[in-house]
Amino acid sequence: MTVRSNPLRLATRANGTRDGELVLVSPGLRRCVAVPAIAKTLQAALDDWVNVTPELSRVARRLDADGWASSEGFDPRFCVAPLPRAYQWADASVYRNHARLIYQWRKEPIPPRYEEEPLVYQGGSDVMLAGHAPIEVASEAHDIDFEAEIAVITTDVPMGTTAAQALDCIALVVQLNDVSLRGLIPAELARGFGFYQSKPASSFAPVAVTPAVLGKAWRDAMVHLPVRIEMNGQFFGNPNAGEDTVFNFAQIIAHLARTRSLSAGTIVGAGTVSNADPDTGSACITEARVRQMLAGVPEKELQSYLKHGDHVRMEVLDQDGCSVFGAIDQVVRVVG
Repeated sequence: MTVRSNPLRLATRANGTRDGELVLVSPGLRRCVAVPAIAKTLQAALDDWVNVTPELSRVARRLDADGWASSEGFDPRFCVAPLPRAYQWADASVYRNHARLIYQWRKEPIPPRYEEEPLVYQGGSDVMLAGHAPIEVASEAHDIDFEAEIAVITTDVPMGTTAAQALDCIALVVQLNDVSLRGLIPAELARGFGFYQSKPASSFAPVAVTPAVLGKAWRDAMVHLPVRIEMNGQFFGNPNAGEDTVFNFAQIIAHLARTRSLSAGTIVGAGTVSNADPDTGSACITEARVRQMLAGVPEKELQSYLKHGDHVRMEVLDQDGCSVFGAIDQVVRVVG
């Protein structure tokens, strides 16, 4: 049995501890059941994934059979991130169109061998935020940007794992908002040592799902569904997360595992979702601004970065219009 064979929806409910409690969530994301006898936390489940998933699946099948009658209501407001703290967070940049536009913004060429080897960085994973948590920043002058992404969570990945083998190391799929402080990025990267202050904590939709939940939308190790983004109640973008990518999740994982193993609970992102078709909009403000600049929009009329009180919402709907991960629904709070 592979990890891909079990259709499971999992969330972490706040319970006063750092890591919360693991709950099984119903199709439709309306009911849930805590499963402490199987695994108290999502990390505990990932640590013993091969043995835990059959147990979780048996409980889920029983609940499906009785209409989740013995469950309680699922309220994402009481959830934290699926992994409130993770052993590792590595983010790639696999969407060609996003790379093209972002490097135009940075006035740099796309890195050599971009299409030969995944481009990745390691971000902070000690604090992962709930999808309803405010985007807290020190200053609007930092040019606050959202980035809609899809990521996977792995089981243990041995060093030297191939892309074919990495498929069976993908335990769960998640949705996130990878906030960037664009005003800090150029100077930070110019020092030659990568992101830090320009990358505050990321926020996650409440529900993590096994690839089996996605059905035909999970193919070639990518999620082939659009991510709808709204800013202040207005449409911002609806790019498909499975289109125009250079690498897939299995290939990214294999790249990460070339010289070291990855611990169960490693989160691996594919970068900001982006499609070449301008009608799909954008999944980050900077990309939208570059598109406007290329279209001749005057600088003073460009899309502004996030301000105090701005509202960002992101959600993935399946082929039937049902929410896959629940929504990321956040308000910007300037605390400086």
